[in-house]
Amino acid sequence: MERLSSLWLDTPMHSTVCFCFFTFALILALLSFSLYSLRSLQAPLCKCDVCASYLSSSWSSEFGNLCDWYAHLLRNSPTGTIHVHVLRNTITANPGNVEHILRTRFDNYPKGKPFNAILGDLLGRGIFNTDGESWQFQRKMASLELGSVSVRAYAFDIVRGEIETRLVPLLTSRMDRGVVDLQDVFRRFSFDSICKFSFGLDPGCLQLSLPMSSFALAFDLASRLSAERAAHVSHVVWKAKRLLNVGSERRLRDAVKLVNALAEEVIRQRRRLGSFATRNDLLSRFMGTVDDEVYLRDVVISFLLAGRDTVASALTGFFWLLSRNPEVERLIREESDLVMDGSTGDVLASYEQMQRMHYLHAAVHEGMRLFPPVQFDSKFASADDVLPDGTVVGGGTRVTYHPYAMGRMERIWGPDCLKFRPERWLQDGVFRPESLYKYPVFQAGPRACLGREMAVVEMKSVALALVRRFDIRVVGPTRQARFSPGLTATMSGGLPVIVRERGCLIKAAAVGC
Repeated sequence: MERLSSLWLDTPMHSTVCFCFFTFALILALLSFSLYSLRSLQAPLCKCDVCASYLSSSWSSEFGNLCDWYAHLLRNSPTGTIHVHVLRNTITANPGNVEHILRTRFDNYPKGKPFNAILGDLLGRGIFNTDGESWQFQRKMASLELGSVSVRAYAFDIVRGEIETRLVPLLTSRMDRGVVDLQDVFRRFSFDSICKFSFGLDPGCLQLSLPMSSFALAFDLASRLSAERAAHVSHVVWKAKRLLNVGSERRLRDAVKLVNALAEEVIRQRRRLGSFATRNDLLSRFMGTVDDEVYLRDVVISFLLAGRDTVASALTGFFWLLSRNPEVERLIREESDLVMDGSTGDVLASYEQMQRMHYLHAAVHEGMRLFPPVQFDSKFASADDVLPDGTVVGGGTRVTYHPYAMGRMERIWGPDCLKFRPERWLQDGVFRPESLYKYPVFQAGPRACLGREMAVVEMKSVALALVRRFDIRVVGPTRQARFSPGLTATMSGGLPVIVRERGCLIKAAAVGC
């Protein structure tokens, strides 16, 4: 048999068959790309000012970030809606439109197949990249677990433990010892916390002497490269690179392979431990119902994206703003001293105490108004539609609502919309929430964020602990925040800060510090 196989491999017939097969595959691939190009190149022929500026990147001569250029365009639009024809993208900062997209015509604005393709390699069939029954199942499972009092208490204990045993000691050890990248610290903190909560494991990233874990670095790279796919005028570009396995698509494939491998190993370890019903981590709870390993992997990675990157991003923006607004910091301290009976030695508040800190709650929400962790979110219209402001949307069009721009709209937040002013959220000293369609930081409608309360509690816990214990000041130019590409807002160059013991800045003038 081996001799016959060898003879077959050496015959001209074998070479001819192989040549024909690969030639046919190449022709089929080229034909598919050509047909796709003919359809997708219709939009790039547009030569309006907006499209010309996008294609040439001339907007960057005036604006440091693409999101700031979009905010500028949306502010100057009579309807708060613009069109970027080369991307087949309708972008809106109109609360009426946002409600229409996220609630009124929810069924007409799914994530859609184009979005599924862009993030499919990283997120697979996870909750943030799927529609229909798969989304409904994950949503139901997550709501049952995240709404549980015991699960919320478990999450709060994890966060409190990370703050007390790692975050505060780490920053204490770095006082007066040079610059610390606070964004990096927050990413490590949130990664450790979400891994404990979601996986039941401790990666130990919150040690600056250790490099970030390969899993975290691979996840960062995969997130950034996936987001860059959406910036291409035509999907043909990245799909061709993926087919040929070159450039950014090759790096994305390698990063996703590592993310998947480590997530799968975590699942295997959990299966060996068994007793899913007695464990509190989110993965164990899902594994009690789901047997599909790939599906579980996608679920875990999606929750990692939600719990790790968004919290770190929100905290980074908050402390950037706090450094520029010391009066807000002072009022947070005064409120916490009052609620905690003037116990300045304690930096950690109980859940019940934080519930009484309305100014802190307002400050965290105000921070996310100006620096939302997810600056924009896109859907794809299933059928033709007309938005409340009169904008006509064709079926298959990408429709994007833009929380970052909405936080900078005078018509929504008033003439002081660019100011960091927590008082706008208070009425007679009590926190007053705004409409989620005016403030869609946590989405709204059927897809509203299930982990909203847990995320806000985590942010408040960290912010309060650091404000009560340290004086943290951003170093270097702080005129405008610059962002790197990614699925969540990441400050380019990190957030370099000087950490000092609380009160040291005040004492410095008298005794030196």
